[in-house]
Amino acid sequence: MVVTTTSKGYDEARLGFQRRDPHRPAVVFTVTSAAEVEEAVRYAIDHDLRIAVQASGHGLTRGIDGGVLIATRGFNGITVDAQARTAWIEAGATWRDVLDATAPYGLAPLSGSAPGVGAISYTLGGGLGLMARRFGYAADHVRRIEVVTADGVRRNAEEDPDLFWALRGGGGNFGIVTGIEIDLFDVPTLYGGSLYFDLAEHPTVPQVWRAWTRTVPEEVTSAIAILPMPDIPQVPAPLRGKYVGQVQLAILGDHGEKLIEPLRAVGEPLLDTVGELPYVDSGRIFAEPERPDSYSSSNVLLKDLDALDTLPGLAGPGASRMYVIGIRHLGGALARQPEIPNAVGHRDAAYSLTVLTPGTGDAGREVLEPWRASTIGRALNFTFENLTVEEVAEAYDDYSRLAKIRRRYDPSRRLHPNHPL
Repeated sequence: MVVTTTSKGYDEARLGFQRRDPHRPAVVFTVTSAAEVEEAVRYAIDHDLRIAVQASGHGLTRGIDGGVLIATRGFNGITVDAQARTAWIEAGATWRDVLDATAPYGLAPLSGSAPGVGAISYTLGGGLGLMARRFGYAADHVRRIEVVTADGVRRNAEEDPDLFWALRGGGGNFGIVTGIEIDLFDVPTLYGGSLYFDLAEHPTVPQVWRAWTRTVPEEVTSAIAILPMPDIPQVPAPLRGKYVGQVQLAILGDHGEKLIEPLRAVGEPLLDTVGELPYVDSGRIFAEPERPDSYSSSNVLLKDLDALDTLPGLAGPGASRMYVIGIRHLGGALARQPEIPNAVGHRDAAYSLTVLTPGTGDAGREVLEPWRASTIGRALNFTFENLTVEEVAEAYDDYSRLAKIRRRYDPSRRLHPNHPL
């Protein structure tokens, strides 16, 4: 269906999860098939218009003004091959769609912390999920990609090794992906959840977590969120008005409770949601907001967490605005190249640190200043702000190769990706 600025339902068609700078297209194609994607691209070529693509809209950095928006949320089918342990995912599917389709077979995808995120855009950006230290990036387990490039041609990306390499980690710079085939894993359940600590009472929690991450096996993927919780009814009562360290845990195998004993030794948490849970319910671990909102963020990849002590002063309850600090433990399988290499960069990073700022203000880069000495790059999937070309390049080990492939497949720069090369 084609929607214009004067059509009923224009706002519903163009808006996604991120509301800070939403798309304002001249035309929206609400597609339900690869053929309709081809039609939308041909329309853009014929009218010399730029093209943006949106599934859930979580990662939007800057909206398109005018041009064509290809809205894929209605193009969200999933086909599971339980014997091969694979799934074919259409362009608009979220991880919730994939989880619901794979759970009946006892299989799990390399999904992220928020089930509402678009599965394909997440994977094209690398994809740092709940089992990442055991199995690697989501992009490491992509078998096939169908893509409509900016010339309106539908292609099988794996037939061009350069294109296949670039799409797996290089984001939406090379075409509109209409479907991917991914690996699934025999993980019907995991041991996970969050320990929420009052940092006023237990200020050492971030340091304890840091020390603990140096001891755990690859079966443990974890993170910590550090934030002042607002005193509002939407926040669970034990957390309201508290400065919280939320230790987020996803553990494979039978020894989860034993492994987290050093964390429990810190003291009594405000809230404890840790236990055995079906993988289909893994969104409970991070328990991230599901309501559309405005936000910005900046990210760095780190070799160590040597500036943890600066966070309470720069981003704690006394800061001039609210900051949400998210730190994820990397390493393990993330450090290893897949059998077929891809564009994901900085596999030697030990941690990812994101500063997210709710509202319409700029990203909280000032909080990242003390981390310069430990910074080795950035992760674009956690970066919701406009970057310079040089800053985008910092995400990759071989930016020049990516830029060359972009020029080959989109020489007129018709595509409007979140982070253009």
